[in-house]
Amino acid sequence: MLKAIKPFIALFIAAAFVLIMVPALLVLPFSIKEENGRLSQHVDGQVRHEGKKVNAISEPAIEVSVYRAQSRQIQKFPLESYVAGVVAAEMPADFKIEALKAQALTARTYIVNQLMTHDKAGLPDGADVSDTIKHQVFRNDEELKKEWGSQYKDKLSKITKAVAATSGQILTYNGKPIQALFFSTSNGYTENSEDYWSSSIPYLKSVSSPWDKSSPKFYYKKTIPVSEFERKLGIHLSSGNAIGTVTKRTPGKRVGTVDFGNKKLTGKQIRETLDLKSSDFEWVRKGSDIVITTKGFGHGVGMSQYGANGMAEQGKDYKSIVKYYYRGVEIQSSNNLLHTLTARK
Repeated sequence: MLKAIKPFIALFIAAAFVLIMVPALLVLPFSIKEENGRLSQHVDGQVRHEGKKVNAISEPAIEVSVYRAQSRQIQKFPLESYVAGVVAAEMPADFKIEALKAQALTARTYIVNQLMTHDKAGLPDGADVSDTIKHQVFRNDEELKKEWGSQYKDKLSKITKAVAATSGQILTYNGKPIQALFFSTSNGYTENSEDYWSSSIPYLKSVSSPWDKSSPKFYYKKTIPVSEFERKLGIHLSSGNAIGTVTKRTPGKRVGTVDFGNKKLTGKQIRETLDLKSSDFEWVRKGSDIVITTKGFGHGVGMSQYGANGMAEQGKDYKSIVKYYYRGVEIQSSNNLLHTLTARK
């Protein structure tokens, strides 16, 4: 009887070993890659981060063709890898995780909208998007290793976690992806889209953003020679201290219009012509120079990155953050839109 039992026990032990070890061997390569700071993997329709299921959303395989401006080459990246590269390039990795999630959501929304609209203006054939501020700044894995050095592993792990937590999600308005505009630092308010660009977009409206005042980019000073100031703006200043009159301000507290006597310019025109950080500015003449002080950094439309981080520091989650800066939007799955894109190819 004992001799008959021994083979049965050996068979039982072998079967148990297979049941335990095979799943472990299947998961192990993905866990190792993530421990080394690699981007999250899609396994059997599940997004995994640190070996755990993060979001049970099955996504179609979509690649983004990125025009690398420096090398003048087109490189292809899986959608979620592209999103991670944008978040890593556009927002400081030491920001709060909820702010990084909000940035991931805007980055994914932006590229899905770009892929849907087929706006290829200024791009070479075969490219979907560039890696510059014309679209979204992007860094690949090797570039991040050089930029972050010894902090690469920890920073990329945090970015990957933020991207994985929002996987498959985009921001929509009336069922369509929004123009998910964002910028660094507000002057205390965001700007209406129509007060910086020509079109009025219902979800891009001015809101208070008091968190930005703690941003290191809130104030900035720039000194310009009077002669250069006149030449660039196409004006002539009198010998006194007067430098035009602000005749209008926007709801976002930025300069709307400046009257120089024989010429009127918008705050946007002045900002872009003089390469200022913001269109909320004031200036003073000091001898042969004009000293310009700006508040905020960026166009001011959409989500403020430092504002998002300030909200996160106060305990707000990424959903609250994006719905505050983009009025009336919904967070929806991108699956149907991505499947449509896949069917077109």
